[in-house]
Amino acid sequence: MKVKICGITNIEDALLCYNLGTDAIGFIFYKNSKRYIEPEKAKVIIEKLPAFVLKVGVFVNESSEIINSISKEIKLNIVQLHGDESPSDITNIDLPVIKAFRVDENFDYSILSKYKNCSFLLDSFDKKEYGGTGKNFEWDRIPPELKHKIILAGGISIDNIKYIYQNIKPSAIDVSSSLEIEPGKKDGLKVKDFFNVFNNL
Repeated sequence: MKVKICGITNIEDALLCYNLGTDAIGFIFYKNSKRYIEPEKAKVIIEKLPAFVLKVGVFVNESSEIINSISKEIKLNIVQLHGDESPSDITNIDLPVIKAFRVDENFDYSILSKYKNCSFLLDSFDKKEYGGTGKNFEWDRIPPELKHKIILAGGISIDNIKYIYQNIKPSAIDVSSSLEIEPGKKDGLKVKDFFNVFNNL
């Protein structure tokens, strides 16, 4: 099970997460997010990170031209589409794509079959926010054949990581708000405690 730490806005948090073993670091380029970072600032952080950690750019309903331009300029490895993007939108992205879906009690999992050539991330639905809510959805309703394929997000913390590892077994987890002092700033102790538990699963 891989780990992505999202909502990174400064080099200190990025290096802390890398040194503790994260597989991927996420930068949010959605201006309405409380964890928004300007691409130029993300580029400075990315230039100081080792090559072997994945740099993920999170976009919401952005044009493929802008996504591709930013991705190339700051040297992202993966693009995460966290809005209402269609299957055809994915074909216009130059980098590998993670397509996020916001799940509520009425979510139709069959929609995933319409999306090709991408990985899937499942997050909690919120009327006001595209991710970063700190809330989880009903994980046990994820179809069994999908559980080990998806990236799981939404309300993941030190308190439920063992349950996720034992019962959901996703390919990766995406963690953000549970490790923060405030939006965009990680709590070093929380991050260290989280990886201490994770590394001993």
